[in-house]
Amino acid sequence: MPRPLRIGVQLPEVERFVPWPELIAMARAAEAVGFDSIWLGDHLLYDLPDGQTRGPWEVWTSLAALAAVTERVTLGPLVASTSFHAPAMLAKQAATVDAISGGRLVLGLGAGWNEREYRAFGFPYDYRVSRFEEAFTIVRSLLREGRADLDGTYYTVEDCVLDPRPVRPGGPPLMLGSVRPRMLGIGLPYVDSWNVWWSDYANDPAEYARLVARVDEAAVAAGRRPGEVEATAAVLVRLPGGGGRLMGEAYNRDVVPAQGSPEQIADHLRAMAAAGAAEVQLVLDPITQETVELLGETLRLLDAG
Repeated sequence: MPRPLRIGVQLPEVERFVPWPELIAMARAAEAVGFDSIWLGDHLLYDLPDGQTRGPWEVWTSLAALAAVTERVTLGPLVASTSFHAPAMLAKQAATVDAISGGRLVLGLGAGWNEREYRAFGFPYDYRVSRFEEAFTIVRSLLREGRADLDGTYYTVEDCVLDPRPVRPGGPPLMLGSVRPRMLGIGLPYVDSWNVWWSDYANDPAEYARLVARVDEAAVAAGRRPGEVEATAAVLVRLPGGGGRLMGEAYNRDVVPAQGSPEQIADHLRAMAAAGAAEVQLVLDPITQETVELLGETLRLLDAG
C-alpha cells in the first residue's frame, strides 16, 4: 500500500552553524530512510531572539550541490523569494538545478517577508506582490515556453531565451508559497501546487482542511479543475531534545507540534492527508542527522498502511 501522502524534510536554516559535510550527510540520510523530498529555505540572514545575527548557505548553490549527491528525492526551495534574484536568472538557476538533479526540482516561489534581510542585502522591500507578479510571469514563461518578453514597471526582459532548457518538457513543477488572496489570484491559474507554513494553520489538520477548501474554491474560480492544484504544507514535528526550532523569530508555544511515538506522528500525518495534503515538509525540532533517521520508523508505519 502506498503511503497516504508524500513526505519531505526541511534541512536546517539558522538553528546553528551547519558545516557542509553535515548538511550532505543529513540529505543522504533523508534519502536513505525513505523521505520523498528535501527542502531548503531561501533566506539571507535573521536577527535571532538571543541577539545574534545568522544566515544560512545560499539556496541555489546548495540545491545544486545536494542534487549532485542524491539520486531519488525531489529537491526544492521552500520557497524561493523572487525579490532576491533577477527573474530571468532565477529561471536559469532553476533550469540548471533541474538538469543536475535529472528532473527532480520543484520550484517553490514566493514574495518574501523578512524586511531585515532585504535592507541588509540591498533589495527593495516595497510593492513586493506587484514585483512578484512580474517576476512570476518571466520565470514561468522561460521555464515553460523557453522565451520571455516583458516591459514592466519593475522588470524588463527583451527577447530572453532560456537555453539549455529544463530536462522536463514544460520545466519543473511550480509551487506557490502563499495563501493570501492576491497571491492566490496571481499564482493559481498557473501553479501545480501551493504551500502554507505550519504556523499559518496552527499545525492543526482540522484548520488545514478549512484552508484547503478555501484555496480549492479560489482555484476553481481561477479556471482550474477541482483538486487540480495540489495542497502541501509544512508540519512542525517535535522529537526528543526539541525545545523550539529557531527560525529567526520566537518559537510560537501556542502551536502544538506533532510529537510522541512514531505511531502518533504517523497519525498526525494521516490526518493531514485526510485534510487534503498531497505532500508535507516536516520541520523537525531539533533538526539533526539523528532526528532525520529517527523519522524512518514513522515512514515505515505509513508505508505499511
